[in-house]
Amino acid sequence: MQDKITSQNKSIGHVVAVRGSVVDIKFEKNLPSINMVVKTGKDLEIILEVHMQLDDQHIRCIALNPTQGLERGMNAVSTYAPLKVPVGPETLGHMFDVFGNTLDDFELPPNMERRSIHNQPPPLTERSTTSEVFETGIKAIDVLLPLERGGKAGLFGGAGVGKTVLLTELIHNMVKNHQGVSMFCGIGERSREGLELYQEMKEAGVLEDMVMIFGQMNELPGARFRVGHAALTMAEYFRDDEHKDVLLLIDNVFRFIQAGMEVSGLLGQMPSRLGYQPTMSTELSQLEERIANTKTGAITSIQAVYVPADDLTDPAAVHTFSHLSATITLSRKRASEGMYPAIDLLQSGSKMATPHIIGERHYNIAQKIRQTLAEYEELKDIIAMLGLEQLSLNDQKTVNRSRRLERFLTQPFFTTEQFTQYKGKNVSLKDALDGCERILNDEFNDYPESDFYMIGTIDEVKKKEPTNV
Repeated sequence: MQDKITSQNKSIGHVVAVRGSVVDIKFEKNLPSINMVVKTGKDLEIILEVHMQLDDQHIRCIALNPTQGLERGMNAVSTYAPLKVPVGPETLGHMFDVFGNTLDDFELPPNMERRSIHNQPPPLTERSTTSEVFETGIKAIDVLLPLERGGKAGLFGGAGVGKTVLLTELIHNMVKNHQGVSMFCGIGERSREGLELYQEMKEAGVLEDMVMIFGQMNELPGARFRVGHAALTMAEYFRDDEHKDVLLLIDNVFRFIQAGMEVSGLLGQMPSRLGYQPTMSTELSQLEERIANTKTGAITSIQAVYVPADDLTDPAAVHTFSHLSATITLSRKRASEGMYPAIDLLQSGSKMATPHIIGERHYNIAQKIRQTLAEYEELKDIIAMLGLEQLSLNDQKTVNRSRRLERFLTQPFFTTEQFTQYKGKNVSLKDALDGCERILNDEFNDYPESDFYMIGTIDEVKKKEPTNV
């Protein structure tokens, strides 16, 4: 249960209308304000959140759990407090729902502190102004799309191109490379994915440094809409009170926007372009702006963003782009070619990829890789029509370099070992840069391009027998 309701702070109203998960309640006096929790039902088991004040006696609420059995005339009790979730080191290693109840049979200590899910972002005066690179151990990301400590990175892609796999690999590598706390927030995803993630993290021995919170696909839009805020409240405790670095993984931001769209539709608001809610920009900002880097700790966020019909001009994708310091776009074409992680290296980008942050050498190598891949992209039509032999000698060299680079930037993952015959590899930034530089310098022309596929460091190619190609 939320805070115990005492006679001093409660006010009793009654239900006047029920439309699915939208409930109208009348209070004679002391009307609850927006975002306050109201409880109703036979045993006060139905939890509602106030979204509108219709007049001086009526409020419109959205249900956060099922409303079966609710009828007009039932009593409703206002707590005059927002939704609260437990915070503290005791939450580590456990799964929660939007109300802060555990999903893994763990009994929370009764005296645990609970905090409101509606917090303000840290003020500008408390934010850190330095930019640091956050190393992931994944070659394609570290070389071309460096992530920012305390920044926000988005994984964009349609269905089935590997967003969740990349996210779970990042959790695995973060716990190995960085001693911090991981927070996983599942918004509107399948319960199967939550269970698999829980078991994988347990087997990998990283669960004791993780907190998981889920608002699953089968839950009401009100719960899915608020689970992101609940996760941020738990993450802010570790950042602000324990001064730790927190890795916040959100799967999936589109489902948060979709839940907001459903809530907006239930409240009768006129939709804007493509059926999205008119308040989408504000709602997304209220969530994203809380993910920040302060002087004492940082919340680094990696967010999966489902792209409807692979259309990156969809308003949900466009609004999310504006909040991110790095965008990792996953390509169905690369996935179909077996190039995993299926990152479209020319469509993706990072604000950290500047010489004064990552250094001159790293910047120059990254630019040279982009240039080589872009030139190859332009030559593909000619190759398709006339064949590789019709290209000039220089262009043939570009194609050879590019195809070797593409294969070198694939990587076997720890989290997919049981599905593939490849053992997972974690590659340092130095090794990844050395490998790319040596390929650009044509050091491996005697080796077939297939030797570069699904390897870790470039030295693994040397262990194979060279053949003339």
